[in-house]
Amino acid sequence: MRVCVATVVHHPEDARIMHRQIRALLDAGHEVTYVAPFTYHNVTPTPRLTAVDVAREAGPGRARSALRRGVRGADLLLVHDARLLRALPYRRPPVVWDVREDVSEARLARAARRCHVITPDVVPEATLVAPEPPPPGETRVVHIGRLSAARGVNELIGLARRLAPHGIRMDLIGQADPAARPLLRDAQRVGLLDWFGHVPLRHALRMAEGALAGLSLAGPAVTGPPTKILDYLGRGLPVVTTSQGAGVVERAGCGFVVPLDVDAALDAVLDLKESPELRRSLAARGHAHARAHHHWPDHAPAFVARMEGCAGVPARAPSFAVQSRSAG
Repeated sequence: MRVCVATVVHHPEDARIMHRQIRALLDAGHEVTYVAPFTYHNVTPTPRLTAVDVAREAGPGRARSALRRGVRGADLLLVHDARLLRALPYRRPPVVWDVREDVSEARLARAARRCHVITPDVVPEATLVAPEPPPPGETRVVHIGRLSAARGVNELIGLARRLAPHGIRMDLIGQADPAARPLLRDAQRVGLLDWFGHVPLRHALRMAEGALAGLSLAGPAVTGPPTKILDYLGRGLPVVTTSQGAGVVERAGCGFVVPLDVDAALDAVLDLKESPELRRSLAARGHAHARAHHHWPDHAPAFVARMEGCAGVPARAPSFAVQSRSAG
């Protein structure tokens, strides 16, 4: 099967797109063409892919042109941005829309008349769960993922300033929006935090291990549960999150839900620092929940089979050795 995977919004190394879905398709023996903003993000595509570069947040005309190149000879088009549904080429294979944001039932119903629709209820959010991560420590907190005002970068910097007198440093792992970069550089220059920029997923997950807590301080403009919370659980970390992550945290019993407020986040982190038994029990419950429900190699075969069904092509016997090895 030949699959064209497309995004003009997400980073080409986006965990759900590249490190889970595309790798699952490649490891199952399928060919993948990837339409993504490689140049904008200074990313060199893996040789296993056929890459089509496109401008980030490209308009309908440029996006349609990139999709035309991407779908040549393809059996399936998998798009990750709603805006790409308005840029579909006239001649195209069956289309799948992987819904990442909160969308009304009416909009989903309209889309379902034009394409196959998958949501986290169909293809669960997942991560690569470490078999035996180290216990959480007490001198470092971590944030994985994009840094922007909507995703709490100002609150994270404020929290780093408040944590410093308590001997707790902050590691920020992820790309930042242009407006956030000067703030992060200034905070790093004065020693409040370490900002590592974009780090390949496998290394980012290992860098997170042993932290006191994983942070997710998103504002109300961010919809849907952050995938980073599952990454924290899979690496044995307690979680401090705002309301977007409440469902996962409450089901797993793995951390604290706080308002988007520096004082509230500070209190939660200090509670974890002062109680080793509490942070170890939260981490253990979260890790067990992630292993039981959100370990990607457990879901990858069903995802590949669904894509094969949408394309209407014969299924191949999958092999997921790469995902399994990278979970360590």
